[in-house]
Amino acid sequence: MMDKKMKALRVYAPYDYRVEEIDVPQIGDNEILVEIRGCGICAGDVKTLHGGQRVWGTSPETAYIEAPATGGHEFYGEVVDFGKNVQGIKKGQLLLAEQILPCGECKFCREGNYWMCQPHHIYGFKDDAQGGFAEYMKYAEKSVLHPLPDDFTIQQAALVEPFACAMHAVERGGITHEDVLVISGLGAIGLGMINAAKKLAPKLIIGLDLKKSRLEKAKEFGADYVFNPLETDVIKEIRKLTDGYGCDVYIEASGSEPSVRQGLEMIRNLGRYVQFGVFPTDITIDWNIIGDTKEIDVRGSHLSGHCYDAVIKGIADGTIRTDGVVTHIYKLDDWKEAFETAEKDPNAIKVVLQP
Repeated sequence: MMDKKMKALRVYAPYDYRVEEIDVPQIGDNEILVEIRGCGICAGDVKTLHGGQRVWGTSPETAYIEAPATGGHEFYGEVVDFGKNVQGIKKGQLLLAEQILPCGECKFCREGNYWMCQPHHIYGFKDDAQGGFAEYMKYAEKSVLHPLPDDFTIQQAALVEPFACAMHAVERGGITHEDVLVISGLGAIGLGMINAAKKLAPKLIIGLDLKKSRLEKAKEFGADYVFNPLETDVIKEIRKLTDGYGCDVYIEASGSEPSVRQGLEMIRNLGRYVQFGVFPTDITIDWNIIGDTKEIDVRGSHLSGHCYDAVIKGIADGTIRTDGVVTHIYKLDDWKEAFETAEKDPNAIKVVLQP
């Protein structure tokens, strides 16, 4: 691959993305080069395009991203080369790396909580962790690697990362068989949460979204009830289903301020609220509800630690449904249309770029 060029979608600034010809990454003795087979567009990628505060900060000094960077963290690829010290990998196999590139040395990595690595380099945002919106990608030495079955399709492989995030969020909810669970936001990750929650057999699984196609897919994947908050008084409906108490667990997966307020009002006293969705800007809520009113447990959920293998197994054996979640596949050159589809098309769930 020496001196070979490739196409990559480079992130320079909000609204400044460019498909450019750059060098194929050079790999060291402990690194792997893959040819990208697909890379999903995350809701966070769309928010990054629009200048989301989580990535760009409030000033260049507070930005998380090291621009220009090659975006994309929902990737998988085929191994084309690897360094002399790499073991257990063969050319031609499908392989993905987790979205976090852990340092292996901080307190969290040493304790096994590698997805909360203190330096926190996520692929697609950092100089040493360039992402999968490209023809080729380097998996750095400390990547957390997972082989995929040879027969995985792009519709399956591109969902491993978002579904692993979904599984982790459901785990954070501490769900029991007696719980009424509400999942707000039924994009690819929200649908993955339906999948993961179904395995735990709670009393009820209720899905909320504004898009009809997503509500239908959630019902198909195992939700007991689905509601559109713009068409239904969802707080009233969920209280009706719970003898007036409210839901036991609320997972916020939309990253919207109204969804947070709705969840805090909907959840019962002593309930569990899980925040997964990422907000483009700061939000304002009545924080008193958490303590002075309901004594709610509020839990964050970030990335997908220790969930990839379970998701891959579940997709392979059919207990985790993927059919119909990847709705659109675009070539890298058509990234503008792909991002617009992901943001605005009412029938889009997961949009994937394929170099």
